[in-house]
Amino acid sequence: MTAEWGEKSTADLMSRYVSKEMGYGVPEEGWRICLAHEFKEKRQPYQSGDVSLSYIWEHIGLGLRYIKWWYKKTRVEKKAPFIDMFRPLPLQQIYGVPLGGIGGGTITRGWRGDFCRWQLNPGMYHYTTVTANQFTVCLRRGGQTVYQQVLSVERPSTLQGWNWGFCGEYAFYHALYPRAWTVYHLPGQNVTLTCRQISPVIPHDYQDSSLPVAVFVWDVENKNDYDLEVSIMFTVVNGSGDKSDKSGGHWNEPFHLEKEGEAVSGVLLHHCTTVNPYTLCIAAREQPDREVSHQTAFSPKGTCSDLWSDLITDGRLDSPAGSSPPTSKGETVAAALAEGCSVGAQGRNTLEFCLAWDMPKITFGSGEREHIRRYTRFFGTNSDASPSLSHYALTHYKQWEQSIEEWQRPILQNSALPSWYKSALFNELYFVTDGGTVWTELAEDADISGGIRSEDGGLPAQPAVIKEYGRFAYLEGQEYRMYNTYDVHFYASFALIMLWPKIALSIQYDIAGSVIQQDTTERVHLMSGQCSYVNTKNVVPHDIGDPDDEPWERVNAYLIHDTADWKDLNLKFVLQVYRDFHLTQDTQYLQDMWPICKVVMESELKFDLDGDGLIENSGFADQTYDGWTVTGPSAYCGGLWLASLCVMCKMARLLDNEESYQYYRDILDRGSAAFDKLLWNGKYYNYDSSGGDHSNSVMSDQCAGHWFLKASGLGEGDYQAFPKEKMLTTLKSIFDLNVMSFAGGQMGAVNGMRPEGVPDRSSIQSDEVWTGVVYGLAATMIHEGMWDEGMRTAEGCYRTVWERCGMAFQTPEAYSEKGCFRSLAYMRPLSIWAMQLALNTSQTTPAASAGDINESRDGV
Repeated sequence: MTAEWGEKSTADLMSRYVSKEMGYGVPEEGWRICLAHEFKEKRQPYQSGDVSLSYIWEHIGLGLRYIKWWYKKTRVEKKAPFIDMFRPLPLQQIYGVPLGGIGGGTITRGWRGDFCRWQLNPGMYHYTTVTANQFTVCLRRGGQTVYQQVLSVERPSTLQGWNWGFCGEYAFYHALYPRAWTVYHLPGQNVTLTCRQISPVIPHDYQDSSLPVAVFVWDVENKNDYDLEVSIMFTVVNGSGDKSDKSGGHWNEPFHLEKEGEAVSGVLLHHCTTVNPYTLCIAAREQPDREVSHQTAFSPKGTCSDLWSDLITDGRLDSPAGSSPPTSKGETVAAALAEGCSVGAQGRNTLEFCLAWDMPKITFGSGEREHIRRYTRFFGTNSDASPSLSHYALTHYKQWEQSIEEWQRPILQNSALPSWYKSALFNELYFVTDGGTVWTELAEDADISGGIRSEDGGLPAQPAVIKEYGRFAYLEGQEYRMYNTYDVHFYASFALIMLWPKIALSIQYDIAGSVIQQDTTERVHLMSGQCSYVNTKNVVPHDIGDPDDEPWERVNAYLIHDTADWKDLNLKFVLQVYRDFHLTQDTQYLQDMWPICKVVMESELKFDLDGDGLIENSGFADQTYDGWTVTGPSAYCGGLWLASLCVMCKMARLLDNEESYQYYRDILDRGSAAFDKLLWNGKYYNYDSSGGDHSNSVMSDQCAGHWFLKASGLGEGDYQAFPKEKMLTTLKSIFDLNVMSFAGGQMGAVNGMRPEGVPDRSSIQSDEVWTGVVYGLAATMIHEGMWDEGMRTAEGCYRTVWERCGMAFQTPEAYSEKGCFRSLAYMRPLSIWAMQLALNTSQTTPAASAGDINESRDGV
């Protein structure tokens, strides 16, 4: 296969070169790029000009209603739209591994070394490169500075007193989330620096994984025959590059903290905004053979030559005592921290820095309620945790790395798995932290069910798993600002249930609580123009809210469609309930969810209009493909329905409820017969049964229901709705048409393909590739023993996104064959962990020996 991938051979050659010549401790596997690299392909976000005139005319009402709503939201309410169709994010091919643990906010350091993406206010992003946030190296020999360089390839118009423009050809970046390595060969100095970036993102760890910290370990290799004095300076602006940096009142102070025989020192940068104030902290560990010095405050404007001269004089900073005065309005302030050591001839040494941020109490956009972040359980809520956070990080990062390596090693060392897969599997996990993620403690007065109790008790007000492990929310995408979007979480949830199962169960309890509540506020839905309730009882919500409003309190920020009529949400809840039970064996969870499953299945049954046991779609876009209409019984929703009936039968038997078993079994038998009669064409299941021009299109996602059955251990026997031979034939058809007949077989699977071998262009979504859907399809193929086909299908997505298009750490929801993409940094691609589950459970693939990531302290 190697010869067929032009980009692959280039990447592999670079990987081998770097492993041999550059860097200390850099792993072989991961995503690697030279700092001088320029991506040739420059894609653009979808615009209105990318759709046909007929589509625009068909949706003219939607467009007019959206414009009216957008104007009111942005101009009257002064809020950001949950989806801004007029201002999509442009592609910046710069991002690297984000910093920080889960749910405390994130800061992204790009692969060129710039701090360039910020999510400190919960769920709200801004994309600003803060020029002064840099690492600088100073080399001294015999008491004289021989080399001083900002380790950045940029040449900014500010800070002209610094030495910019490091030659990118002498440096490489390597990402294997949650760690990253940047390797610098210092030209003419015979010195190599390897910066290792570590964040505490550790499977089955619910304490350290919540911490808003990152550690930078600088390994210095001196290849000269003489000793050197080496200093690294870390400079950081008080703020994140947004307008609040100049709001005034911010101040810095040095600190020193010693406990348990270890000391750290650095600078605290207090960012004193009215809403969600926080403290940034830069720190280094003090050791007998290290010298730590600081500059409490400097202005990141002008040439800033005084700071540069301070370091160049003796490799250290002047370390003034006392705090800086609060900034005036319009003024910004920064701080610097330097650490130095001796490095003997032909020797090595190490310097360590920490970046931490403490925003313990948060409010969302409405400002109605105060929420407490998860990490405060361990470090307090008094906004004074930064020194302790940095001390803890600098004294525990080696343990974190050991845990990360133990987790990743079985997969990385499995020679049957291709290198691109190992990179994709771990690097796509970035979204768990950088998906606008919040992880909060459950408030003492919270009741997830809204106080609703049935005669038999119903859901507990505070389920044990939420009370112990907190509430969790992540965005559908950085551009699609809705928390826990459930139709998409269906795909992404594999990463959580496999790696942080308590978080996955917590989300399920929150969704269940929303199901039994209602919000009878009426609003206009933009697609239909009709009014309906915000949240309908006994129906799974689309999402649990907008971070610019009040999540959990007001659900369903999505108002394009009335999702109470969507056909997939209820079914995806039922399927996840059983899959989660299968993987956790949590019987209390199963018992709590069973009544919720029954009520949402009853709500779903009303979509079986003719009583044949099979639900019908409405003729609108009434499922996760919200721009692709479907009429009558369909392969996607019909398959999810049959799979849900299967797991209802299974759960009924587990709970000794024979009456329910017989009830769902009868519907399943009738529905399976109707599904086969109405949709099977001998090679695959038709898109729908309407008989329209595109009714017999090949949908790449048509096996989603079967996929979940296989992932839940229900692929064969009593609970099998889909005959194996038909599934194999269907998957073969999808591979031949949607994969190999699309873009030369090198871009994954297109959503819809006509049987004659051309993409279905009946909608803007049918001729897109959805990365998360492709990974789920690949998992289904692997479950069915189609190893080569599954890997080939998924590889096309990875090569396109990460290597051709420069979309690292911003994997989009969708891209087309040429030119366009949609919705950068999206939740659904986390479904790649479904491939790993398939590899773990399949005994017929070459990768059957891949490490069992389900071994954990919490029994999953």
